[in-house]
Amino acid sequence: MADPGAAFYRRPRDRADPARARARIVSPSAGPGDGAARNEAPARDAATRDLAAREGGAGDAPGTDDTTWDAFVQAARPASYLQLAAWARVKRSNGWTATRVVARAPSGPIGAQILLRRPGPLPWAFGYAPRGPVTATWQPDAIEPFTARVRDALGAVGRVSHLRIDPEIELDGPLDTGGALRAALQAWGWRPAAPIQPASTRLIDLTADEPALWSDLRKKWRQYVNRARTGGVTVEDAGDEALGTFYEIYRETARRAGFLIRTEAAYRDIWEAYRPQGLARLLIARHPDGVPAAALFLVRCGDRVVEPYGGMTAAGAESRANYLLKWEAIRSSREAGAAIYDLWGLAHPGIAHFKAGFGGREVRYIGAWDLVLDRLGRSVYGVAQRGRVWLERRRHGLGRGAATAPGTGGDGGDGAGNVAGDA
Repeated sequence: MADPGAAFYRRPRDRADPARARARIVSPSAGPGDGAARNEAPARDAATRDLAAREGGAGDAPGTDDTTWDAFVQAARPASYLQLAAWARVKRSNGWTATRVVARAPSGPIGAQILLRRPGPLPWAFGYAPRGPVTATWQPDAIEPFTARVRDALGAVGRVSHLRIDPEIELDGPLDTGGALRAALQAWGWRPAAPIQPASTRLIDLTADEPALWSDLRKKWRQYVNRARTGGVTVEDAGDEALGTFYEIYRETARRAGFLIRTEAAYRDIWEAYRPQGLARLLIARHPDGVPAAALFLVRCGDRVVEPYGGMTAAGAESRANYLLKWEAIRSSREAGAAIYDLWGLAHPGIAHFKAGFGGREVRYIGAWDLVLDRLGRSVYGVAQRGRVWLERRRHGLGRGAATAPGTGGDGGDGAGNVAGDA
């Protein structure tokens, strides 16, 4: 059965009417209804060939321009917004520098945008490639040339203690059949490490039609969506003017749930980095009196939409505004041409239960992996990082179980309890 109230999604009253607003939700990489996200193979192949041609055999990472790099990342399977040039620009203000490493593997180019930072007085920098490496053609034999290229490239930039990666490869999935990819990582010197990004998530296949997506919601969840509509809750596709509203809702959620978030300026930086390319959206659910009730900050890369940040007010929870908001985010992302909706992390059983009600399937990843380049530097880094995390939690009055919010976590590590990385 089709969702009976899909057209209830709308722009604010001083903009277009609901039906017209619904038709004007535009994909960052495709026009409405042109199905580009479902027929991207030619573009993906072209992006891979272009990067290979510009980079030559091994790939001179620092010379990879932003346009070519972003085309390569957008065409990767899977693609991650944390590997786009925009994320390096976001992190620059926090003292991170970025270098790009590209290697030619038998199956095609494989690369990573690596963020580097030298903490305090330490003589070593450490590296993190959030959700990297990426490639359009994952095979275990890509690990050897990628590892060799990493050693050469990071050796040339100075003293680096280690590099941490956490590719979005499903544990024992099609790209890790029988643990083949993990075995290759082990064979070439990588070792399992503490997670920075979510270790698991829930993915919704948006290639299904809208009635199928609606029917995939649990019955109770459909009732909650309809209850919010009946109560007059509306969803607005907002712009810059709503960033303050989003942050107030997010901050209230963080206080209620007991997790750390960044300053408002940090989320504004992310918005300003991704929005000009059409890769960021801000959805606000409002009660009939116009009072904001829930918010979602969405980011897109390739054919996948991710929801790294979001929250609701206490009143929004009571009205079930968050249920309507998430359904509209899913529905409108499909309408905009996306093929995958990533619910971004299952931090604890309560969140996992809530997200499971929207359908899709749970995916566990192979986790984070370290390549140690300087053993002493790596040991010192581990001690320093644990001390930093202890001080940060103490400063905010949080216990050992506290974590940073999904998508806003720490800078890389050990014992941090982060469910997501801001690095």
